[in-house]
Amino acid sequence: MKKLMKNLARCAVDLVLAAGAAAVAVGAGMIYLPAGLITGGVLAMVGAVLANLGGGDGG
Repeated sequence: MKKLMKNLARCAVDLVLAAGAAAVAVGAGMIYLPAGLITGGVLAMVGAVLANLGGGDGG
């Protein structure tokens, strides 16, 4: 259980980023479905760029 909590704490920022992107995409999709799909794709690309620029653990 400690191992799980440690891993979740390490990935917390990424999880919040993904949850926020999903919420925005679903909200846009509730207004107009194509807008939700486009928003989801754009946010996925932005998340990939941010993950790539993050540089990892810095170890």
